[in-house]
Amino acid sequence: MDQADPVGIVLIAALAVAAPLVAAAVGRVARVPLVVFEILLGVLVGPSVLGWLGPSPFSGAIAEFGLALLFFMAGREIDFAAIAGRPIARAGLGWGISLVVAIAVGYLIAPDLEAAVFIGVALTSTALGTIMPMLRDAGELSTPFGRAVTAVGAVGEFGPLIAISLFLSGRSPGISAVVLIGFTAIALLGILAASRGPRTGLHRIVTTTLHTSGQFAVRLVLLAIAALVVLSVILGLDMLLGAFAAGVICRVLLSGVNKPDLELVDAKLEAVAFGFLVPVFFIYTGITFDLEALLADPVALVLLPVFAVLLLLVRGLPSILAAPAGSSRVDRAAIGLFGATGLPIIVAVTGIALDRQAILPGTAAALVGAGMISVLLYPLIGLTLRRRSRGGAPLPPDDEHVPVEA
Repeated sequence: MDQADPVGIVLIAALAVAAPLVAAAVGRVARVPLVVFEILLGVLVGPSVLGWLGPSPFSGAIAEFGLALLFFMAGREIDFAAIAGRPIARAGLGWGISLVVAIAVGYLIAPDLEAAVFIGVALTSTALGTIMPMLRDAGELSTPFGRAVTAVGAVGEFGPLIAISLFLSGRSPGISAVVLIGFTAIALLGILAASRGPRTGLHRIVTTTLHTSGQFAVRLVLLAIAALVVLSVILGLDMLLGAFAAGVICRVLLSGVNKPDLELVDAKLEAVAFGFLVPVFFIYTGITFDLEALLADPVALVLLPVFAVLLLLVRGLPSILAAPAGSSRVDRAAIGLFGATGLPIIVAVTGIALDRQAILPGTAAALVGAGMISVLLYPLIGLTLRRRSRGGAPLPPDDEHVPVEA
């Protein structure tokens, strides 16, 4: 599909509409994450199967912005005060263990340091932007279990971004560290500026334009995303770092808006992200998935289940360190499964690796395929275990958050 292909544009929109319908139908038997159907539908219409759609600059650009929105929403939704202290410290320790072990395992698979780092970083990721809507829908975000998973996901999403910026940017680690520190300082200044003062004038504009064509809050958010993404690109950092930082800043900036208006702003942002841009990213991931390279390489076929298991061992097991004190074995296992759920960063890392010709296309396809398996199975099993741990009892109403369908 190119920019002038209206049929292709309509087909992607139709797939985005079809995905939740298929998910709802399958949900009568088993609850499967929506992103799985978006990816599978993309694979179906892509070059690997029907060949109706292929990679294009136009759809690729929209998909990139959808990926940025996914990371923005993750940064926007994290309550750092709730996960501060033990959860984030234990999650950070677990991720550090994951990184060391994953790079060592990556070197055994591909005895080249650059390839090993790419594989290792991919195996240490956690799809926070994917699992948070599931936790929210299950009413778990404000529970100790949910806070532990959020801490694991925050570190598992932010840590690989730092690793990408430091080791996979193509520059020396020293220069990369200086640039990264500079970006962090700018982001912290933005958070500090957003947190100062009552901001009553800003909040008044947000409230008065919520039901008008002005939509100041949405426009302000898009400006913040664009500014920080462009800044990260100019500095040679991964754009997802800018998107994540924009989410944190916007959370602080809008924190004083009255609760009903803030919930409406959140609903509008979710509509833009999960109603349009994020589905395009997952569908495009399926379209660009190199199934032919995977099937043509016997080693890659073997690596697919190996990588899926390694996500559990290398990323899932260390994630258990973040479990709340006194957690049952079932809850610890569920936290490990959520921690092992990774896809968006795997897609980003393998894309960089292929551009640098650091890993083979079959290996990249195996990593992405393992990420798909993790999104399909691990959170589903994790939620099932969590419900079993609660004895199937529903959670009490949470006055601090009203679940929103995403």
